[in-house]
Amino acid sequence: MLNQPIVFLILLLCVGFLAKNQSLIIAVLFLLLMKAMGLDEKIFSLLQSKGINWGVTIITIAVLAPIATGQIGFNDLFTAFKSPYAWIALISGIAVALLAKGGIILLAEDPHITTALVLGTILAVSLFKGVAVGPLIGAGIAYFAMKILQMIK
Repeated sequence: MLNQPIVFLILLLCVGFLAKNQSLIIAVLFLLLMKAMGLDEKIFSLLQSKGINWGVTIITIAVLAPIATGQIGFNDLFTAFKSPYAWIALISGIAVALLAKGGIILLAEDPHITTALVLGTILAVSLFKGVAVGPLIGAGIAYFAMKILQMIK
């Protein structure tokens, strides 16, 4: 008999296939496999507590890889800052990192919000041809908006 978490995951898997969201498909299949193997008790709590940090580390490695391969060097860095677009990119990078920090806080304090964030991401990808950047930035934006709303009240 299928229990609620499995039905929910299967529903998300269907949405992932409809939206052609490979990350969602892989994530759901991984979670279903862990449940089927009986490893969910051990692995899920570890993933909940450490997964976001691991993900951020992997993304950071991917961003730094061009430096490690020599594709980006000091000359590129100094040349880039002669362009106004580089300054916009620098400020945007700072803003996104600060938003993501708020996202980590929100997801830690209110983990159920992840469902709405994932649904929003899926809708944007499937209906508006958006790019799935994950719930962390969405959570950061939500956190920022919630803080503004609290200040207004």
